[in-house]
Amino acid sequence: MKYNMKLNNDPFNSIKTGTKTIEMRLNDEKRQLLKEKDLIEFTNRTTLETILVQIVKLYKYSSFDELYKHFDKVSLGYDKDDIANPKDMDKYYSKEEQDKYGVVGIKVKIVYKGE
Repeated sequence: MKYNMKLNNDPFNSIKTGTKTIEMRLNDEKRQLLKEKDLIEFTNRTTLETILVQIVKLYKYSSFDELYKHFDKVSLGYDKDDIANPKDMDKYYSKEEQDKYGVVGIKVKIVYKGE
């Protein structure tokens, strides 16, 4: 199965360069359909560039706090000098949504980069 998702410029570029390997999302109805080996086409919200990735593994947690404990910050999309804070995800998903659905870390590998 192939899914389409949008990404902001910085996380898009981090996945494209291979530094960000875990995409973090709310585990809502749409994300509950994801399976290992499925494809995701990410579209850069700024440039409309796309990359195609394959899902290597899905990691489900009750909260972003839990997810952040299991991965290094660079694989989550932070620079090595950044402070990784699970609260950063609150700007994308409300606390109520997070409590209702939980969260998912999607380990991806690049299949195709449009140049």
